[in-house]
Amino acid sequence: MPANVHALRGNPSKKPLGELLGELRPPVVVPEAPAYLSAVARAEWDRIGDELRALGLVAQIDLAVLAMYCVAYARWVEAEQRIAEENVASADGAGGLIDLTPNGYRVQSVWLQISKQAQEQLARYAAAFGMSPSARSRVTPSNNQGDLFGAGQAQGGGWNAL
Repeated sequence: MPANVHALRGNPSKKPLGELLGELRPPVVVPEAPAYLSAVARAEWDRIGDELRALGLVAQIDLAVLAMYCVAYARWVEAEQRIAEENVASADGAGGLIDLTPNGYRVQSVWLQISKQAQEQLARYAAAFGMSPSARSRVTPSNNQGDLFGAGQAQGGGWNAL
């Protein structure tokens, strides 16, 4: 029976929503970090990877999107650091935000443009993993039956703890 008919009838078979919708639920695992990540991107990979694994929101197939998120994060951090450095070095405190053209016009600095673009990329990649309040309602964690009763936890949980 189609999922919409199940929903209209109140799901009399009591099937899980994921089964009704035919969702793909790959095993929860943080992929190996790519070697090309900078130190800042790698630190973010380790930090967010642990969070996503705990929530059941990351799988091996997510390697590229997670890497793009971490690269955008590192780019944003670098741009913000450069803006702060140039602000301190300038007389008016806005040297990191404003550049002067050869004709003397004031325009947004290159670092501000890089920061804004990285922020936009971060928001898109973060939404894919449910990393904002509105995006959380659109993601579904993988069904992780392996963690039943704490099995597989590094803290010595599972049957061995009994």
